[in-house]
Amino acid sequence: MLKVLVIGKNGQLGRSLQAVAPQFADLSLTFVGRDALDLSRPGSIEATLLRYDFDVVINCAAYTVVDRAESEVEQASDVNYRALKFIVRAVKQKHASLIQISTDYVFNGKAGQPYDENAKTDPLNHYGFTKLKAEQLVLKQMPQNAWVVRTGWLYSEYGSNFVKTMLRLGRAQGAVQVVCDQIGSPTYARDLACAVLQMIEKARFGEAERLSQIYHYSNEGVASWFDFAQAVFEQAGLAVAVKPIASTEYPTPAKRPHYSVLDKAKIKCDFDLQIPYWRDSLKMCLQALGEMTLGERV
Repeated sequence: MLKVLVIGKNGQLGRSLQAVAPQFADLSLTFVGRDALDLSRPGSIEATLLRYDFDVVINCAAYTVVDRAESEVEQASDVNYRALKFIVRAVKQKHASLIQISTDYVFNGKAGQPYDENAKTDPLNHYGFTKLKAEQLVLKQMPQNAWVVRTGWLYSEYGSNFVKTMLRLGRAQGAVQVVCDQIGSPTYARDLACAVLQMIEKARFGEAERLSQIYHYSNEGVASWFDFAQAVFEQAGLAVAVKPIASTEYPTPAKRPHYSVLDKAKIKCDFDLQIPYWRDSLKMCLQALGEMTLGERV
């Protein structure tokens, strides 16, 4: 049985990994959060990790408040890439493997077709810059037995995300304005969690050395934030007026790529993954939210 250590247990992906873990009987998952492993305190990272027994580390902890990262530059840098040096050291001492979760924000959004893993990176904001630096560090320090998995537009039943924000605003206001000129692929965190664990199962880490790789994962299909919002209200059965606006009408501290669709051909081929369509996964998330208590939804 492979022992998997998940860093970032309280984030969307960390909590989704906990939810789907019982489906993977061949994997033994241990979860750590900020209380046990604070990535903003690099001096303690390596020693803390070495106390655990693991074959694979999934690092899904990150500073993800994109707009605040523009002003909290050092905090975002500490968590998102400076901490990686110490995580990598611990992983290598254990002769283990690493999966680093990254983002579509490493691209500038000017492409006219989906980005594949070899596309030129050019982040528009500091969050994207820190995640790109993390990718580069991992791949340089671990030329074998590491994967970078880029994703984007993540949502779930947990934490703060676009779906939950739209539901809250729609119920409170009855009308919302949403940008219509940013295009991507909404990604349900449970689908990403299942995909990462399927990758680990199929790779059989520890049986052989393997070259490190970058992979892209999102749900199938393409949407704007406006399309996404409309689908949320439609599937939730809420009568909410959604007005499309341009990004220039909703300025934010951090620039966003106008187009960040990811090409998933490589991950589907290498791991024979069946990736759900985003509208189908949104329905699953809304059903799960409906089954949760009011206190859990907040």
